Amino acid sequence: MRNRYLAAYDIMDPDRLRVMRRTMLGFGEPLQYSVFLCELSGKEKVLLVSAVTDVMNMAEDRVLIVDLGPVGGRGDECISFLGRSRDLPERGSVVV
Repeated sequence: MRNRYLAAYDIMDPDRLRVMRRTMLGFGEPLQYSVFLCELSGKEKVLLVSAVTDVMNMAEDRVLIVDLGPVGGRGDECISFLGRSRDLPERGSVVV
């Protein structure tokens, strides 16, 4: 089963910030500058956590991962935009 996750990061160093963005592009679609929507299996979530942990400085940076629920269920209905809207991805991203 795949779940939708909202992942947001706060990275203090510009070099790590660029690496984090490239890392996150492998797992999901950007919704805003540091906010990504990811559709992941349990194994892919473990890979995501491992990948972002490798990039982070644990004393300075932070990553928030919110489980929005199953794709096709609540995970499809719990996101809304104010202002300029964005279409949500129809299918999951491929982890590279």
